[in-house]
Amino acid sequence: MTTMIMSSVAGPRLVLDRGPQALLDAVAADPDMPLALAVTGPGGHGRSAYLQELAAVYRRAGVTVLEGASDQLDAADPDAVLVVDDAHLLDDARLRQLRALVATRRHRLAVGYRPWPRPVALVELAEAFRRDGQLVLLTPFTLERTAAYLAAVPEIGRRPDLAEFVHQQTAGVPRDVERLVRGLRGQESSAPAEPPRQVILQFGPDLEDLAPDVRRLLLAVSAGVPLPVDLLRALLGREPGEVDELIAATRAAGLLGADGRLAPIVRRAVTTLSPATDRVAVSRRLTELQLARGGPVLPLVRSLLAAGVAADCPAPTLEAAAEEALAAEPALAAQLFAAATAAGRPTAVRQAAAAALAGDLDTALRLADRQLATAAPADRAEAAAVAATALAHRGQIDRSVELYRWSGTASAKSFAAVGALAAGRPADVPVATGDDRPSEPPTLHASAARLMADGIRDSIAGPPTAALSTLVQAAALLEPAGRAVLLPDSPAALAALTGVHCGELDIAERVLDRAAASGTGGPLMARRHRLLQAWIALVRGRTGSAADHLTAVTGGGRPLESRDLLFACALELGIARRNSDLGALQRGWGHALEAVVRHPVDLFTLLPLGELAIAGARLGDLSRLEPYLREARLLLARLDDPPLWSTPLHWSGLHAAILAEEPAAADEHVAALLAAADHNRYAAVVAAAATSWVEVLRGTVDPVRVEAAARGLHDAGLCWDGARLAGQAAIRTSDRRAMTTLLDCARMLQGRPVGAKGAQRATPADADAVPAPHRLSDREREVAELVLAGLTYREIGDRLFISAKTVEHHVARMRSRLNCANRTELLALLRTVLAGASRNPARWPERPAS
Repeated sequence: MTTMIMSSVAGPRLVLDRGPQALLDAVAADPDMPLALAVTGPGGHGRSAYLQELAAVYRRAGVTVLEGASDQLDAADPDAVLVVDDAHLLDDARLRQLRALVATRRHRLAVGYRPWPRPVALVELAEAFRRDGQLVLLTPFTLERTAAYLAAVPEIGRRPDLAEFVHQQTAGVPRDVERLVRGLRGQESSAPAEPPRQVILQFGPDLEDLAPDVRRLLLAVSAGVPLPVDLLRALLGREPGEVDELIAATRAAGLLGADGRLAPIVRRAVTTLSPATDRVAVSRRLTELQLARGGPVLPLVRSLLAAGVAADCPAPTLEAAAEEALAAEPALAAQLFAAATAAGRPTAVRQAAAAALAGDLDTALRLADRQLATAAPADRAEAAAVAATALAHRGQIDRSVELYRWSGTASAKSFAAVGALAAGRPADVPVATGDDRPSEPPTLHASAARLMADGIRDSIAGPPTAALSTLVQAAALLEPAGRAVLLPDSPAALAALTGVHCGELDIAERVLDRAAASGTGGPLMARRHRLLQAWIALVRGRTGSAADHLTAVTGGGRPLESRDLLFACALELGIARRNSDLGALQRGWGHALEAVVRHPVDLFTLLPLGELAIAGARLGDLSRLEPYLREARLLLARLDDPPLWSTPLHWSGLHAAILAEEPAAADEHVAALLAAADHNRYAAVVAAAATSWVEVLRGTVDPVRVEAAARGLHDAGLCWDGARLAGQAAIRTSDRRAMTTLLDCARMLQGRPVGAKGAQRATPADADAVPAPHRLSDREREVAELVLAGLTYREIGDRLFISAKTVEHHVARMRSRLNCANRTELLALLRTVLAGASRNPARWPERPAS
């Protein structure tokens, strides 16, 4: 239970728990009851306010109250109530006199004191109260009590967000709650980001009254690092017992919490109001001591950064702080490494690595290239690895492989193998022998790199399950400490690519989720992981989710590197194509072509290249991509056409050929898919679907085979493709029952209602799956084209030599026949119907005899 005591003038003063409030209620009910009360708590916890309220209760009952510890306490009126505050400041004689009063029970007595200092006489007095009276211990507010305090302030009232802010800033210390609430009166409705400056200034007198060593202690604690007694002893020049006394005194003042931490508002006051020279001196001394004992120095260096004097730190301290920051804040690490380099420490290579990890590849390449020519041999090897990583992200694989080889470390050799295979140059991959011995410890980084190389080899020459397993293991190795590891590509990304290429989308999704959660590869790889998550959503037909992921990547302001840009452009066009948004396709096509030019073709960019091929065919501009598609085919040929990597490209090529109305090219892709069908389940599913596609386009619709192929695509994760196959087959069959069955199948694969009622509504999202151009007459198609051109019914009638009423009749019939709920829906569906009719011939010529 929480109770508010209201002052008649000043507003809210105390918020009490049940025990202290019950005592006040009991005194009010029976002022003559015996009283031997001790009230204790740190400064600012309401001890004096509680004693004043107790005295006010007695005075309202007509009882005399004597306040203060005079020399004649034992001669005071026995009917009077004695109230003594700040007993911790009394001398031993007065404390013994108070203890005697407790023992004789001659007077009603209330005494308040802080937990420190604790002279022997005060300890004996406290024991007397515990034995013969009662003790009230005042504690910080709970969140509930803080909210109750705010609720009684008219200008604030019941504001949960503000109560949480006040409680978090003050840790519930009543004095600080009152100060902050007073400063928030009249403020804006939402909780501020930080306490108002006028509130911080109110701590000035409290800090000025402290002893110099206590102020230094507070400055040390404000750095936010654990401070063992031996470190504080060295900082303050005191013995351990003296340090304990200083800590106890600081807690008793209500400035230091029981957990040894400062409340945020107190920390801000300490750092703001302390002289800059004192703050800098304490921070520097702490960094020296922490560095000597191997403790964390980054929080201390942060405080120096805030003061603008971090550059004056010793270079070893800056270097140590940079290494601590590397995993969580690589950009800060790069800044600290730069300061260490300026101070004479040879950390330029580490600065380059930190810059690369933060995604600043320009700085990383500039620094690494300079170090390749001037640094010591060991640093030159690391500089080569940094430059190789940056170039890999920019698509310069050949140069990256060259630098990795020159670096010569075990992980660099593995990354060189991955790059050589990605470029389709298996002859450049070093052959491992049984006599090879590791030239460096088998760290997690080196082990993961080796597994990455093994996994890519397996993906080319072995079963996809082995490749996927190896790459997933590599990703798991880096999860514990991969946040600070510089990678040309992450094992999670390669595992996800492998999973997409073989239809294991669930595995691909989970490995990316874990990599994103663990931060593998730092900010440099974060976008890569997010883009691949978007790709999986796109393949599944979840265009909304894919668009959200894409927006998260492109909305950060920092330009995308060439590999990420290629995926982002392909995603943009893939989303537009699946949404039948021709305008977005046209707007994004130019950017996509630029992205293709910037990034050379490699094994890991075949997915976006295939998606762009379909978009190019849809726009009638596939010829501009043909040189890059030819290079992709040559790359795969150099690797002996590995089915895992070639299957999705042939699947995309089939759809590009369909849109470009090139039956011969479509047949070639189908043949390639059938040749790879025995390699894995995904290849078999895609081969069956490809066969169904060309059969449908040639006018042969076997609803059983089509539905089986469509469901196979859906089960392999290609949900949108499966629904589209069933829908296209439905609009080309003359069997009404087969059409209904296939439309229901298409809707079910898209997650839409099926059956008679479900089939009555077609939405724009169904456009590629369920349009029915064969059900529009030639006249209706003419009317539809002119409606889409924006002509009125009268203008269309004049153009076609029919009445406006007849035009209206045709539009009404089309709306009914296409099952559209309104005009907007009709126009969206007509655009797709007419576009589909123009790009998908009703019947392809039969295959030539073999």
